[in-house]
Amino acid sequence: MIIDKLPKFAVLAACTLVALAGCTDKANPDNVDRRSVERWNHLIAHEAEKAYDYLTPGFRETQTREVYATSMNNRPMQWKGATFKRKECEEDRCTVYLDVAYALKMPGGVAGTVASTSTLTETWIRVDGEWFFLPK
Repeated sequence: MIIDKLPKFAVLAACTLVALAGCTDKANPDNVDRRSVERWNHLIAHEAEKAYDYLTPGFRETQTREVYATSMNNRPMQWKGATFKRKECEEDRCTVYLDVAYALKMPGGVAGTVASTSTLTETWIRVDGEWFFLPK
């Protein structure tokens, strides 16, 4: 057998890589952290058409990619950054807390732009092994 001819450290390294690959699987709750920030990064970059792919399949059935992208990309608020804070998970559902920094131009131009950061709470669910954002 070919494995018998490989050095033991090579077999051990290969087994370790296979085990670690399982840890990065999309269904892993740790991916909620990454996916939640990725979705916000798309929104920040005015790439709502890409953020659309992070929405639950059920929500996507109710709104086209184009309608969602137009709605999100044309908001008066300018999102500046998103930072994952924490999550609370149960089986196939996670509540994710993110700090989202934003700037908002005040009407009339008198007050200028107001910048702040808010903690947002999002619901993420696992569908067919992958995590998706469930809008309210």
